[in-house]
Amino acid sequence: MRIHLFRHGQTNWNAERRVQGQSESQLNELGIQQAKELSARIREQHFDVIYCSSSVRTRETADHAFGDRATPIHYLDTLREIQMGAWEGELYADIEARAPDSFRHFWHEPHLFNVDGAETFAELQSRALTALDGFARDHSGQDVAVVSHGALIKSVLCHAAGRELKDLWAPPSMHNCAHSLLERDAAGNYRILIYADQAFTAA
Repeated sequence: MRIHLFRHGQTNWNAERRVQGQSESQLNELGIQQAKELSARIREQHFDVIYCSSSVRTRETADHAFGDRATPIHYLDTLREIQMGAWEGELYADIEARAPDSFRHFWHEPHLFNVDGAETFAELQSRALTALDGFARDHSGQDVAVVSHGALIKSVLCHAAGRELKDLWAPPSMHNCAHSLLERDAAGNYRILIYADQAFTAA
């Protein structure tokens, strides 16, 4: 099975540096343009099935990137972004000033991130990999498109690269509408072919 992972386009909250998590934000003009450009880049790529986070920003991205295809889009809550609890809707700058240790954990020591009402990165990664396990059962040998979110996709790629969660944010960065490509064999082993639009070579 080949799994194509796509991050959503830029949103109004991305531009404002506001915490999104599982709260709703919408694509801005740049985000819509990014999703349309993604559609053009993948025009010749066949997908047997398309899965999408149920969040508004991913649904909008999928509409622009895949809307002209006959392939149905399936929306799943399990593909939503990391739950961020009371942080959602706040500016990152305000959180950094109020809770510098937790802010540092989130961006620089993600394995230590633990905020009331929020998921840990281990919980996020487990949720994401469980969703991919289901895709593997249902779509062996097929090309599966997944439209999701930056942290969720990074958590999957972190696992696929054999990295520890402390290295989740290691380069390459996951820009808006980035395309990553995984191969999964019958034993459940992953190989990264493309990481955020870049060819990937395991270290």
